[in-house]
Amino acid sequence: MDFLRGPAAQARALYILGDLFEAWIGDDDPSALSDEVAAELRALSDAGVETFFVCGNRDFLLGDDYCRRAGMQRLEEPVFLSGSSLSIALLHGDRLCTDDHDYQRFRARVRDPRWQARILSRPLWWRRILARAARSISRRRNRANRSEIMDVSPQAVVEEFRQQQVQRLIHGHTHRPAVHRLEIDGRSVARIVLGDWHEDRASVARLTDDKIELLALACDGAGQINLSLVDSLSHSVTL
Repeated sequence: MDFLRGPAAQARALYILGDLFEAWIGDDDPSALSDEVAAELRALSDAGVETFFVCGNRDFLLGDDYCRRAGMQRLEEPVFLSGSSLSIALLHGDRLCTDDHDYQRFRARVRDPRWQARILSRPLWWRRILARAARSISRRRNRANRSEIMDVSPQAVVEEFRQQQVQRLIHGHTHRPAVHRLEIDGRSVARIVLGDWHEDRASVARLTDDKIELLALACDGAGQINLSLVDSLSHSVTL
């Protein structure tokens, strides 16, 4: 909320790259928190900041109804940014974790519109039980799996750059904020990874006319957001 009222209010546009909520079982699920978030996002949009949303692995059922309430537009990944001297694509990031074969099978199933329609047709109490069970299974898998399995696959990153033909890739999901500089097919490219959000810390990527900055955010508890630079990439780099 402090971020939306502060740094985000100074932007031309805001892109939310998924996992805005810990879990989402449908736009028809009443929640005081989701109502408050929608009101804050709507205020940002009404103030002239275009707001966009790409679903994540926890809120893939977030739909157009909630997006309308929040004043944001739902986009399918990859999202290509225009207006920059560089070609830039945005992802949630889970599609790059191809070494986790079980998760990729799960992802393919839950992103199927037919599966989603079946789930959303079930009563809310049933969906709540399903969500609790899914989170429990996910926590057990995360404890059991090696961290490198759940991180992005280097080959998947290379293939993504080749397929999308972009020079910058921005994503979250892995919770490992960093800027990775790569050489692919004779091109200098970079992957900017966003961290997860907590009450006292978070990270964002800020795109300006001449550079991309990975920023760490800290909240002082009184509504003041402090930004510190983690890494920066100039658009003027030779590509």
